Parts: sequence; structure tokens; C-alpha cells
Amino acid sequence: MLHLRMIVPPDRTSAAVRLIESTVGTTHLVVLPGAARDPSGDLVLCDVAREAGDELLGGLRGLRIDQDGSIAVDTIGLSLSARAEAAEEEAPGEPADAVIWEQLAGATHEESTLSITYSAFMILATMIAACGVVLDNAILIVGAMAVGPEFGPLAGICTAVVQRAPKLAARSLFALVVGFAAAIAATTVFSLGMDALDLFSRSQLEADRPNTRFIWQPDPFSFVVALLAGVAGTLSLTSAKSGALVGVAISVTTVPAGANAAVALSYGDLSQTWGSIEQLGLNLFGIMLAGTLTLYGQKLLWRTQRGRWRREPRSEGHG
Repeated sequence: MLHLRMIVPPDRTSAAVRLIESTVGTTHLVVLPGAARDPSGDLVLCDVAREAGDELLGGLRGLRIDQDGSIAVDTIGLSLSARAEAAEEEAPGEPADAVIWEQLAGATHEESTLSITYSAFMILATMIAACGVVLDNAILIVGAMAVGPEFGPLAGICTAVVQRAPKLAARSLFALVVGFAAAIAATTVFSLGMDALDLFSRSQLEADRPNTRFIWQPDPFSFVVALLAGVAGTLSLTSAKSGALVGVAISVTTVPAGANAAVALSYGDLSQTWGSIEQLGLNLFGIMLAGTLTLYGQKLLWRTQRGRWRREPRSEGHG
């Protein structure tokens, strides 16, 4: 269930209430006239089944409540209410299958902005991965994958393509490109410093490295894994199962490929540098392709389910 808290201009409160009452899956409607001060208006509260949330939010935005008032949405962790259970049963589909597009856009907006924190995580993750590739240490590679924040901009690009949001696409692409460029540049300098301290060496980079040589040797499995990871990562975002993102992060060779490119570049090994860049590009493209197709598939599936449900007679007793 989702909890909506709205500040509604008084001249649109009746329309908002009618919309809420006519939306299947809503309950616990509360209207407090004149309770809001900034902006001034009526305070309207309600709970809605996740499956009906996107439709209700679209209707509320159609009333321009988001422009002249406010709409806040929270996920309810626990609701002890027979009426809430009935509302969820009345709503079409399953909660895990529903996509709240406004919520997804908001989440990807925050995660796809080039910030100091985002850049710091990207640089630190790449430096950790650099230690992993030189030492041929798989544990460090996995740790770097988990630290890397690159899935946020990737999800932002996928969302922007499906929602036709060019500003989100540009911001996400900028964060992705600049983030990796800064991380590779910083890690190249880091590698030179580690070499000066005799902690890195060219012989370590050019050794057999059975645990990490896959990083700069892309093959068809690299693309297949990227596709699967893109589907899993997108599903984890749209179904609010964020725990799955950790598994996605440690299954694709993005940050480690950038790290290997940086270390190889510091030693002038253009073969490994180019191979790593190919691996990086292959993984990024695979994730974006799979993520975009997954979102399109979810959108089509949910539209089909909703259309089928609307053609069926509704159960009595909603209100």
C-alpha cells in the first residue's frame, strides 16, 4: 500500500475527492479543510493499493495539484486494516508487478545526478578495483562492484527513453560519462603513485591473472550477463526490491573494466586499455538495452492487464 498526503487548492478538493473515491484500491480517505498553511489549502490523505497508484497519481497531476499544491507518497510498511486488505484485493494485478512511474522517475533523478558524493563513490570504487586487478584478487573486485554507483545513471537513461524525458536522459548520460572519465583519470594517477611506492608493477599487470583477466577480454558471455543484469536491476527498482541491486552490481564488469583501463594506461599498455574499454562499453550498452526493453515490457503488460480488468464487471461495495 501507498500513503498519499496532498495539499489541495480548495477549488479542486471536490474533484480530487471524487477521483480518489472512484479509483479502485483506495481507502482511508481523510479531508481536513483549510489545514494547510504553506501552501494554503485543504489537507487530503488516503491510502491506495500499489497497483492503482500510478493511475491515481496521473489523475491528481491532471488536476495540477502538483503545480499549485503538493503530493507526497510514502510506502506503508505495515497496515493493520481490513479495509486496506479489501482495497488491495479490489485493485487489479499484483503489487510487485505494478510500476509507479512517478516514483521511478523521482528515484532515478536523485541517483543519476552528477554530485560530489556520486563522483567520490565512483572514484573510490575504481581505485579499489585497481588494487584488485593488480593483485588478481577477486574479493577486491567484488567489493568494488558493490561500491560503484553507476546503475543509477543507467536506470535514469532507461527510464528517460521509455518516458520520453530528454532532460533526464541528458543528465543521466552526463553523470555516467563524466563519472567514468573522472574515475579512470583519478585511478591512472593513483596507479602511477602506487608504482612510485613499489606497490604496483608492470609485471603484475601483465601476469597471467587467472581471476581477473576476463576484465579486459570481452566475449559473448559478457554481453549476455549484462543483459540479464539489466533486466534484474530494472525489476528490482520497479518492484521496490532494492536488495537485488547488490547482486546486480557484482555481476557486471563496469567499474573493474574502468580500473583495468586506468592501470594499463598508466603503464602504456594500449592492448589492455582498449580491451577494458570494450568490456566497459559492452556491459553499459547491454544493461541499458535490457533495462529499456524491460520497462517497455512492463508498461505494455500493465496496460494490457488494466484494459482486461476494466472490461470485466467490478465487484460491488467499493468506497
